[in-house]
Amino acid sequence: MIWNTRITKVTGIQYPIIMGAFVGLGRAEFAASFSNAGGLGILTAINFKTVDKFQEEIEKMKKLTDKPYGVNFSVMPPQIIERTGRGRTEDSYLDYVDIAIDAGIKVCTTSAYKATKIGKKLHDAGCYWFHKCATMKHALSAKKAGADAVTIVGLEGTGFKNPLQNTTLINMTMARKLLKIPVIAAGGIGDARGFLAALAMGADAVCFGTAIIPTRESPASDSWKKALLNQDIFDDKFHKKIFHFQLRDSPIGSMAAGHCDEIVSLKEFINNIILNAEKILKKWGYQGNEFNTY
Repeated sequence: MIWNTRITKVTGIQYPIIMGAFVGLGRAEFAASFSNAGGLGILTAINFKTVDKFQEEIEKMKKLTDKPYGVNFSVMPPQIIERTGRGRTEDSYLDYVDIAIDAGIKVCTTSAYKATKIGKKLHDAGCYWFHKCATMKHALSAKKAGADAVTIVGLEGTGFKNPLQNTTLINMTMARKLLKIPVIAAGGIGDARGFLAALAMGADAVCFGTAIIPTRESPASDSWKKALLNQDIFDDKFHKKIFHFQLRDSPIGSMAAGHCDEIVSLKEFINNIILNAEKILKKWGYQGNEFNTY
């Protein structure tokens, strides 16, 4: 089946599937494998302390894949940098953005805090700017600032939480109503039904994070992968961390951990998502060989 959405059109990827931006894990081998499997692999720039190291990783990506991929620039809010002494400012990435543009990368993502300077640089070079956020308010602000697409993370996801965060269900249905730009679903999605449901709710693509940590190509430790495979998502403590804003810096997965049953390759993971989604569609009576969300 051919999968056509506004995101596949912009990115040139085979399936409307995007890799999450991983601190520590978002490097060439992992991202290239994701792209080679039909999705949009993402290099995470915060993992490279110098522009030279980042340039080396770009060169490595060119050797590992000829498929589209993107780069994420995670910008930390100034108050957090001031309080913790950790994180990266928007200005610290501008040279990295130039390298990405020169390498011919057409899609870059930003996250955590506003990144209008990066967005302008990308637009001036004819590239696309996707912004990742946790609330509809921030999604609307990103659209107003010029973002070409937004990823909205549902409450089911992991990472930093916002007291006004909503579920993926609310995010996608309301985003489709309030935003005219493409939207990407993230947060708690780990199987074909979640993938298909997100598209039905209005998403133009789905971003996978926790669900791809226990894959063969993932550089996550064996103990981390094992923890995800054995995570009881209905455990009281786990539930409180996810839904009661007790995550802080806890290195745990999202509710998608409930779908992590075995270690497979990224190709197997993405193929399973697509093949099972197609089976579901046929069971529902869908007879076409193209899935189009336009």
